[in-house]
Amino acid sequence: MQLKQLFTDDDAVSPVIGVILMVAITVILAAVIGAFVLDIGGSQEAAPQASYNWDIDTSDDSLDLGHDGGDDISYSSIEIETSGTSETPFSGSGTFSAGNKVDAATGITSGETASLVWEASSGDSSQILSDYERS
Repeated sequence: MQLKQLFTDDDAVSPVIGVILMVAITVILAAVIGAFVLDIGGSQEAAPQASYNWDIDTSDDSLDLGHDGGDDISYSSIEIETSGTSETPFSGSGTFSAGNKVDAATGITSGETASLVWEASSGDSSQILSDYERS
């Protein structure tokens, strides 16, 4: 074998690198496809999307909450939180749907806030759907 041919002969390197790259690509594709198929990432329950309106009655400082449209919400999964301290769950069964109006709170004075809070059925997440601050 000639010395010049030894340094220029690189036929054996190219197939080995090609095999390593193919194996790496296959492993990565298998991992990505497996994650989607097995749903490893998990999923959270999405919060309902709707439009709400707040109406204050200044004669008795009562606050009403109306559902203007969007997703229906089970009364058991929502509550009213006033000024970040008290929580008022809705009583009864059924759903809060478009056109419905509920008594949200009483005694709301200037500067106080009220929030409509939704909690996922699993109990692991919650979200403020709408809030109101009395001026």
